[in-house]
Amino acid sequence: MRPLDSSMGDLRPRDLHGRDWAPVSPFVLTVSLLFFGVYLYALARDMELPHLADSLFMQIHAAGHVLFRVFGLTAAVAGGTFLQLLVPLALGFFFIRRRQPQGVAFCMFFFFEQFLPVARYMADAQAQLLPWLSIGRYESVIHDWNYLFSHLGLLPYDTAIATIVRLIGCVGMIAVTFWFLWRGVIDLALER
Repeated sequence: MRPLDSSMGDLRPRDLHGRDWAPVSPFVLTVSLLFFGVYLYALARDMELPHLADSLFMQIHAAGHVLFRVFGLTAAVAGGTFLQLLVPLALGFFFIRRRQPQGVAFCMFFFFEQFLPVARYMADAQAQLLPWLSIGRYESVIHDWNYLFSHLGLLPYDTAIATIVRLIGCVGMIAVTFWFLWRGVIDLALER
């Protein structure tokens, strides 16, 4: 560990136990920011790249239905979205504990990115026009958010709730990108 000069000592973030964050190299910072920028651009233009990530998370979503089935129908229905969001969030916290900003940024970016397909599915709760995917054979397949919003008395507000969820996802992805930029700039300043 290199010694700190007095002008930069307050910039180095530490956790409660005094551990430093792993440094972000200029190369990793550049590649990561390019990736986040291209991904955000692809989202804004409805390009194919985000749909590839959504395909992966759809498998996690489906696994959530299966895993939570033992707790009853409502848990099974909510379990898909729960696991879809829990996986990147839990991995993000893992990297926070390890003090690795690249892992935190990547996982938290995709945690917030998953708010977008969740919002799209929520907005479809009344109309039910989106195609459904299911695992196994079921005599009846239900729309997750139609079922959940109906039970909560929120079905008439599906699009309003979806708009808020989408906004949280967009702001979260942008905030994570700027946080990672900030971490990288701190590390570049400390190297000088």
